[in-house]
Amino acid sequence: MKKVIKIVVLVLGSLFALSGLIWMGQGSGIFPYPATSPMIDQSPWIYRGATLTIVSLIAIFASRRL
Repeated sequence: MKKVIKIVVLVLGSLFALSGLIWMGQGSGIFPYPATSPMIDQSPWIYRGATLTIVSLIAIFASRRL
């Protein structure tokens, strides 16, 4: 059971970290896709993406210690 939890946290943490990086890219205008996204060039999404990425990386490192 412990191994399953470790894998789930690792996979979800990786997906959330990727999502955070995409949010940061959209918020900064580096990744303007889709063109109609309300997140493009909106600085709050840079901070939200950074927060999500940091929390996700902490979860990934914590899952490795399980």
